[in-house]
Amino acid sequence: MLPRLTFLLLAFFASLAGQGIQSAARQRVQIYDQPYRPQFHFSPREHWMNDPNGLVFFEGEYHLFFQYNPLGGEWGHMSWGHAVSRDLLHWKELPVALPEEHGIMMFTGSTVVDEHNTSGFCRGGKPCLVAIYTGHTPAKGAKPALETQNLAYSNDRGRTWVKYRRNPVLDMHLANFRDPKVFWSQQKKRWTLIVALPDKHKVRLYASPDLKLWTAISEFGPAGATGGQWECPELFELPVRGRTETRWVLKVGLNPGGRVGGSGEQYFIGHFNGQRFRNDNPASLTLWTDYGKDCYCALTFNGLPGNRSPVMMGWMDNWQYAAKLPTEPWRGQMTLPRKLSLRATANGIRLIQTPIDAFAGLRTERLDLTDSVDLPSRAFQLTVTHDLGQAREIGWKLLMKNDTYTTVGYNRRKGVLFVDRSHSGDSGFSKDFPARIEAPLRLPGSILSLNIIVDRSSIEVFADNGRVTMTNLLFPGEGANGLQFYSIGAEEQAILPGAPPPASLWRLKSIH
Repeated sequence: MLPRLTFLLLAFFASLAGQGIQSAARQRVQIYDQPYRPQFHFSPREHWMNDPNGLVFFEGEYHLFFQYNPLGGEWGHMSWGHAVSRDLLHWKELPVALPEEHGIMMFTGSTVVDEHNTSGFCRGGKPCLVAIYTGHTPAKGAKPALETQNLAYSNDRGRTWVKYRRNPVLDMHLANFRDPKVFWSQQKKRWTLIVALPDKHKVRLYASPDLKLWTAISEFGPAGATGGQWECPELFELPVRGRTETRWVLKVGLNPGGRVGGSGEQYFIGHFNGQRFRNDNPASLTLWTDYGKDCYCALTFNGLPGNRSPVMMGWMDNWQYAAKLPTEPWRGQMTLPRKLSLRATANGIRLIQTPIDAFAGLRTERLDLTDSVDLPSRAFQLTVTHDLGQAREIGWKLLMKNDTYTTVGYNRRKGVLFVDRSHSGDSGFSKDFPARIEAPLRLPGSILSLNIIVDRSSIEVFADNGRVTMTNLLFPGEGANGLQFYSIGAEEQAILPGAPPPASLWRLKSIH
């Protein structure tokens, strides 16, 4: 039996420890509870963030690296920030993985699991992680900028990294040559690298047996949209739903030149034989990955088990106004992770994006839905499957307070889905922010299905079971929690009152 004094001391210290844990938890909630802070999208604790980098699954952990300025809230000193997750929703931010060094910034790239130690970097007979990134040396005086491809490796599950002493491994002596995505080609039993030639509106493919020695094997482009510069290329294979066949998707960002201004992303559907990508569609056809203004440089996770659907995440922002967003002490957030597939439609095979299955676990309570609702929070999901009947337009005004609201609607005659954020709240920081953004959506019948996900300062809309996706930022004022449904009939010019269509409204819990 413990002496009474010892017992009391142990109880006292245990109490202090418990209070410390509770205090830390309260502090964390406060840190992630600013008015515009996303509650279930990843955002860094502080400072600037842009493109996702090096998305990879390894030994039960998802790794999210990202373009990060560890010194402030604006772009600069680009390094690789780092966060890990067990479920793609709850993230733990770790120290900077790859810092700017010797005047060379760490631009976008990818990470692979070197299962068989092809690189020679792995130790102890175990697989290791190898990052392939663009090293960016800014212009200085008469000397132009330089972008090269480089390696770093980790033998402790991505916690510490060593840069390859013989970097760079690929140097074309170009100022714009960036954003490598690397994967293992089963057809050729070698590594494949796809990288952007931004000014030429092309991507170039390379092959390597060991991640160190690279040989050019083909190019693709120009094709589709060619405004601005091409960036952030991706190449991956997906099954076509309902068929025993697959297609390859080549995705590329462009900035400026996005469909609705600023940065945006397009994709091509085709075949890849391990050497060359062949586009199935005319070069003039442009397919957009996201019809909103705020989804850029979306990348897929390497290293997923073979039975897993590919998963993609993007930077939820636009270069038109990224540096002006009214958020602090952080600036930048990621989209929800999205499960990918392909579907055969009347117009051809198209990319399908839906929130990952685990997202449903964030639902807490189902809320009653009437024609007008005051929500208890600004983190919610609204799912709708509605027969339009005679209506020529229906919509939902979200995050309402007085003359502040954001509208999500569908105009049947025009065949467009739209998000109107011109009255959404704080938007005066950029002339390019207030806008009505439209996406073509012709329905085969009269049934409209929408999955609308709101997280304080963002709205993601997945229409027709993921065939059309729209991602947009917004900054509503305090107390803007209202939701209202409207319908415009076949002949009437005014908004009609009435009960909302069949829908489910869910409150979503925070990951913090």
